Amino acid sequence: MHVAIAGNIGAGKTTLTKLLAKHYKWSPHYESVDENPYLDDFYGAMERWSFNLQVYFLNSRFRQILEIRKGSKNIIQDRTIYEDAHIFAPNLHAMGLMPERDFQNYSSLFKLMERLVTPPDLLIYLRANIPTLVGQIHKRGRDYENSISIDYLSRLNERYEAWISTYSKGNLLIIDVDNLDFVDKPEDLGLIIDKIDAQIHGLF
Repeated sequence: MHVAIAGNIGAGKTTLTKLLAKHYKWSPHYESVDENPYLDDFYGAMERWSFNLQVYFLNSRFRQILEIRKGSKNIIQDRTIYEDAHIFAPNLHAMGLMPERDFQNYSSLFKLMERLVTPPDLLIYLRANIPTLVGQIHKRGRDYENSISIDYLSRLNERYEAWISTYSKGNLLIIDVDNLDFVDKPEDLGLIIDKIDAQIHGLF
């Protein structure tokens, strides 16, 4: 079984991935943030590095999916390949931070990869408002994220909502995390697990 967690920057994807991997004994696949050689440069000069960053993420996630397909373990994945193509790259293009030529090149590459991609059995979308996202981003204290603007997060949130509203590749579970603390409140994590159990039982 392949479960994936989607959500904006700071929504809690990585944390929930760790907690669910531990609870269900699933094998976690994380987003390669710390190893990404473009992130610091990107947040310092988005227009210069947007294409490089997005191609790196696309390559990394496509590689992940191929590894998932080869194995027989139950997998939980932190972020999906679809978010890069439907949210982050189009947003950079719309903001004038990715030139048309680069965006078309990127989109063509994604469409080619998508033919070989099997969607997750269950997609969990973490919905969060801007204050929640900003609070989480500040709490984890990554230097390169200090320059992320409210406007940038808001644009991403709008695109996430538009994408999720039309998502039809598989089972979808939407979790509003604004009033949940699944790290420090076991009952909140239990609430999420109950919802996932209901979805999983419906898969079989």
